[in-house]
Amino acid sequence: MFKFTGKILSLTGAALMVTTAIGSAQSMDELVKAAKEEGQLTTIALPHDWCGYGEVIAGFKAKYPEITVNELNPDAGSSDEVEAIKANKDNKGPQAPDVIDVGLSYGPQAKADGLIQPYKVSTWDSIPDSAKDADGYWYGDYYGVLSFMVNKDLVKNTPADWADLLKDEYANSIALAGDPRASNQAIQGVYASGLAAGGADAASAAEKGLGFFKELNAKGNFVPVIGKPATLAQGQTPILINWDYNALSGRDNLNNNPPVEVVVPKSGVVAGVYVQAISAYAPHPNAAKLWMEYLYSDEGQIGWLKGYCHPIRFNDLAKNGKVPQELLDKLPPAAAYEKAVFPTLDDQGKAKEEITKNWDSVVGANVQ
Repeated sequence: MFKFTGKILSLTGAALMVTTAIGSAQSMDELVKAAKEEGQLTTIALPHDWCGYGEVIAGFKAKYPEITVNELNPDAGSSDEVEAIKANKDNKGPQAPDVIDVGLSYGPQAKADGLIQPYKVSTWDSIPDSAKDADGYWYGDYYGVLSFMVNKDLVKNTPADWADLLKDEYANSIALAGDPRASNQAIQGVYASGLAAGGADAASAAEKGLGFFKELNAKGNFVPVIGKPATLAQGQTPILINWDYNALSGRDNLNNNPPVEVVVPKSGVVAGVYVQAISAYAPHPNAAKLWMEYLYSDEGQIGWLKGYCHPIRFNDLAKNGKVPQELLDKLPPAAAYEKAVFPTLDDQGKAKEEITKNWDSVVGANVQ
């Protein structure tokens, strides 16, 4: 289950006693050697300004310079990543991803479809049970909450909650950071608005969220483009609904041009866990395993914190005194997260199905 401790959200759960792939089957030295022999890692959908990925990728390259990182389609969504595995089952070339980073609900489905393979990193026991597949097919890595990123040059009154977005003053202003028919971030944005509108369960929250965006679109407040910090700065999407870590890093990168305010809404505060997995058809399986080892190492996990994300191993890092205080001080105050809801896998699956299936017929906005 999830609980709050100290300044940021953290996860708890009884650790499973497992034997990792490293140790009994393959030592770290053997894995590094095998990965270097493969010489390449192909990633997909990893924008450098997402969760500190730029620095994380740079850290991996510095540690293993013999391995070339081939980065596919940085702006792809979770569905695109899964489809890339399906489309490249028989392809061992540069378009076949070795690893994916997807929303929580996509992990179990990818496992059921036989698209990912099991691997348990050496720090497996410190990943909460509630955020990983018991057999090692997928595993949570970081999480955040949905927020409003606001261009203060264009928006004088910052919206404090979802209902505020319906005000006339926000005409032609509001965008999702993805296509809700394919992007986990966008799907969760619709779901969160439905919770704020009184959705009592996943199905009703999804239904109410679609209704909310239908009204937002009918009023002319919704902008049907995939919003980014760049579109926010240009004035195309002055209010952007995105994960807090993307909003905070985007604010920093814009460097007060324009000034940006990041707000966690008062209600409908939805937290999302993203998971890692290795393609069942990975052309470079050892490089993929080594990448996972790096992401779940202390160094990799602190890399997420630098990018304003909540690392999945935060409890373990904090217990061992490995979390720099200056990083904690840059995060929003704990009070902003007090009402955060962590949807279960079942909740996410139901919401995803309802929203992706009915967005066109209910909202009728072609986000692209």
